[in-house]
Amino acid sequence: MLEFPLWKKIWLWGLTLLAAAAAVPSLLVTSGVEISEDWSLPQVNLGLDLAGGSHLLLEADPEDIAKAFLENLEENVERELDNADIEYGDMSRSDGKLSFMLDSAADIDKARGALEVTMQGEGLTRAWDLRVFDTQRVVLEQTSGGVDQEVDQTMETATEVVRKRIDELGTREPTIIQQGDTRIVVQVPGLEDPEALKELLGQTAQLEFKMVDDDALPENVAAGIAPTGSQIFPYSSDDPETPGQPVAVERLGGIRGDSLTGAQSGKDPQTNEDVVNIQFDQQGGQKFADLSTKNVGKRFAIILDGEVLSTPFFREPILGGQAQISGSFDADSASNLAISLRSGALPVELEVVEERTVSAELGADSIRKGMIAMLIGSLAVIALMIATYGRFGIYATVALTFNVLILLGLMATGNFTLTLPGIAGFVLTVGAAVDANVLINERIREERKRGRKVVAAVENGYKEASRAIYDANITNLIAGVLLFWFGSGPIRGFAVVLVIGLATTVFTALVLTRMWAAGWLGSKRPTDINI
Repeated sequence: MLEFPLWKKIWLWGLTLLAAAAAVPSLLVTSGVEISEDWSLPQVNLGLDLAGGSHLLLEADPEDIAKAFLENLEENVERELDNADIEYGDMSRSDGKLSFMLDSAADIDKARGALEVTMQGEGLTRAWDLRVFDTQRVVLEQTSGGVDQEVDQTMETATEVVRKRIDELGTREPTIIQQGDTRIVVQVPGLEDPEALKELLGQTAQLEFKMVDDDALPENVAAGIAPTGSQIFPYSSDDPETPGQPVAVERLGGIRGDSLTGAQSGKDPQTNEDVVNIQFDQQGGQKFADLSTKNVGKRFAIILDGEVLSTPFFREPILGGQAQISGSFDADSASNLAISLRSGALPVELEVVEERTVSAELGADSIRKGMIAMLIGSLAVIALMIATYGRFGIYATVALTFNVLILLGLMATGNFTLTLPGIAGFVLTVGAAVDANVLINERIREERKRGRKVVAAVENGYKEASRAIYDANITNLIAGVLLFWFGSGPIRGFAVVLVIGLATTVFTALVLTRMWAAGWLGSKRPTDINI
C-alpha cells in the first residue's frame, strides 16, 4: 500500500494542484478582488442568502386553470365536430361544463366517437365524462382525475416558462421550484429589484391575432353586447382611469402566439416607435399568410393577455412569416414582452403572494461570519493535530487545507451554488476530514504498541483505518443523496457540499497523506516515529 511510483506521484500532485487552482478565482472574489469579465474563470455561485437578491412566491388559481382548460376544450370540440361534418348549435360553458345541442339525435354515436380523443387525458386517465340529455343535448364534465392531471401539467409548464424567462435575464444559478400543487418559488441571486422581476413574471404573454368584427354596432360594443360569433376585448391603455374603447373580434379563425419561433424588440423605421418583431414557424407563417391574403383592407386585432394592443389594417398579404407588434411600448416594456414571447406564454396567470429582498450587505456579513467560524475551528484543529501527532499531524493539516481548496474548486468547476447551509457543510467536511486522520494516526499508534516495525505499522494503520472511513462515508453519502433528492433550496445546497466533501475527504486523508508518509519513510528509513 505504500508503493508510489513516480508516474503516480506526478498524476496525484497534478490532479490535486489543478483542482485547488480552480478555487483561486472564488477566493479572490470573496476577498474583494475584482476579476475582469474577459477572463472566463470558474467561480462558485453564491446563493440568495449570501449574494443577496429577490425571492418571490407565485401562486396560480385552480379555477383559472379549469377555466382555461374548458376554453381549450370548446375549441377542440368545435374542430372535431366540424371535421366530422356534425351539425350542432347552442354551445355554452357554465359551472365547469361544456354543453351543445346536436341538430339530429342520430349523430349522438358519431359525436361520441369524434370526441373520444378529446375526452381522454394522458395514460388511462379520463379527463371528461360525456352525458346526453333529451336525446340531443351533449354535456361534457371534467372528472376529478382530469382536474388533477391538468393542474399538474399546467404548473409544470408554468415552472418551465418562468425558468426560461429568468434565464433570459442572464442571472447565475436562479432557483425555480414548484412548491405544493399550485405554487412556484423563485429565487434570483444578485437581483435586488423585485419589481422588474414581478413585471416579467406577471405577464402571461398569451398572444392572439383575430379579425375585427367591423359589422358590430359601436353602441352595442360599448355596452358589452357582442354579436353572434364574436367576443369583446378591452383596449389596452397606460392610464387605468381612461380605458380605451372595447373592440369586438371574431371568435374563430385567428392565430395563437404558440406558433412563434422568435421575438425581438426594436424600432419602427418609419415612426421610430418601440415595437416587437416576431417570427412564426412554418405552419404559423402559412396561417398568417392565408389570414392576411383573405382579409386585405380589413382590420385585425393584436391581443395580449386579454387586451387589444392595436388594430392595424392588412394593407397587403404578409407572406414572410414575420409580423410587427406595436402599442404603447417603451424600450423596457418592449424588451420584456420580447422575452416573454420567446420563452412562451404562461398557461395560467401567476399572482405574487410573497416577496422578499435580501441585501448584498447581509450576504457579505453571512460569508464573513461563516469564514471566521471555519477559520477559528480549523486553527484550533490544526494546533491540536500537530501537538498530538507531530509529523503525521502536519500531513493531516496540509491535507485538510487541500481538502477545502479541492472542494471549492470542484464546486466552481461544476457551477454549483454555495448557500449559508453550504458553509455549514464546509465546516462539517473539515470535521469529517479530521476524524479520518485521527482514525489513521490512532491505528498507526496501536500498531506500534503491538510491536510492529515502522513501515508495517504505517501500512497496517492505513489499511485497517480505511475500512472504518469507507463505512462511515458511505453512510453519510446515502444521507447526502437522499437530502439532495427529496430536499429543496438550502437543503440541497447543504447536500451538495456534503457529498462532494465526502469524496475530497477520502482522497486527501487516504491517498495524499499516505503518499507523503510513504515518501518520508522511503527516504529517511526511520526506526521509530513520534506519533
